[in-house]
Amino acid sequence: MKHLLKLQDLDKEEILDILNLADQLKYENHNGIEHHILKGKTLGMIFQKSSTRTRVSFETGMYQLGGQALFLSNRDLQIGRGEPVQDTARVLSRYLDGIMIRTFEQKEVEDLAEYGSIPIINGLTDYCHPCQVLADLMTIREYKKSFDGLKFCFIGDGNNMANSLIVGAITMGMECAIACPDDYKPDAEIMKWANENGKFTCSSDILECAKGA
Repeated sequence: MKHLLKLQDLDKEEILDILNLADQLKYENHNGIEHHILKGKTLGMIFQKSSTRTRVSFETGMYQLGGQALFLSNRDLQIGRGEPVQDTARVLSRYLDGIMIRTFEQKEVEDLAEYGSIPIINGLTDYCHPCQVLADLMTIREYKKSFDGLKFCFIGDGNNMANSLIVGAITMGMECAIACPDDYKPDAEIMKWANENGKFTCSSDILECAKGA
């Protein structure tokens, strides 16, 4: 069983496998080729943070793959309202084939994976946003054909998106530059990992970071 809790859990080959499958499914969808590979499967979608794009994309994706998506808001669940996440994970594992959760704390996602018995997908936490970055990597490859020799630049707060973009860019072999205010830098451990595993820059100098990107 494989979870998607954060991009650090995937190596380059695993990300390429995901992107190759996504390319194939996109081609089939555009050409009217049915691919109901999740027929009979149900994905529970826990939304403690609301989102237009996350809900629509996951529901549409499950429909195209022949499965069913079940929307679960705070009003629908006891999680965080007297029921420990351990109990929620065990109960939902008996009914569902997978869970996508969009929430605040990364620990909640990790706990679902630890105590449940079905795959868990991180739809967003305050720490990271792996699905969005996989989509970004797919777009980069569509337009640039390859990651080789590319410089990736992100301009903005060092938030969950910055954290995941750093990991995605460095893992795929791109140079990565993050331009952000000094008081809003990305996660320190992620920046340490990036410096040890690739060419990485974090600076408040926007023009310098963007040069050559």
